Amino acid sequence: MRILVVEDEPRIAADVRTGLERAQYAVDVCTDGESAWFQAGTEDYDAIVLDLGLPKMDGLSVLKRLRASDVTTPVLILTARDGWRDKVEGIDAGADDYLAKPFQMEELLARLRAITRRAVGQTTSLLTAGPVEVDTRTRLVTVHGSAMPLSALEYRLLSYLLHHRGRIVSQSELLDHLYSGDSDRDTNAIEALVGRLRRKLDVDLIETRRGHGYLVPDRFQ
Repeated sequence: MRILVVEDEPRIAADVRTGLERAQYAVDVCTDGESAWFQAGTEDYDAIVLDLGLPKMDGLSVLKRLRASDVTTPVLILTARDGWRDKVEGIDAGADDYLAKPFQMEELLARLRAITRRAVGQTTSLLTAGPVEVDTRTRLVTVHGSAMPLSALEYRLLSYLLHHRGRIVSQSELLDHLYSGDSDRDTNAIEALVGRLRRKLDVDLIETRRGHGYLVPDRFQ
């Protein structure tokens, strides 16, 4: 999954980016409100971590503009403001959750998992399809009960397809959600990645729909 972090304090931005990348997310970072408004409005993200106290345009204004433009990406507000009125204002503007600074990285990750689950109708941190299980909390992947080590990209691909089980996911959508903005991306890379994942899982899980994309069908329970 791909996350946009909007934070103008360099140390916090770097710490959040490192923590998210260690949790196997693709991450882009913006340091001001105007850049965030443009980036979030033109790129596809699975979630946005949005600070309120930003230069050029404050985070609340960014959020209101995104929602007015029908951008429905889940948003976690990250801010030093901890008053209940600020929380109410942010949630009423369209935020999905609110985390006050200082914070523990594990709590931020847990809240991100929750808002991204809700966005696709998932209720738990465990994604299953036949013999394949993915625990999004621990990032443990098992096949027939045995642990299966995956690369970061392989994990993102599997997690994304399981989050969207029953829906055909195009190669262009996968490019948008598996890679950060500064990565080299092309459809050949997606084909190769799907091939590697299939060989590792050794399960008839991912279907190819020629000309359309890839699908983990609903028949897997």
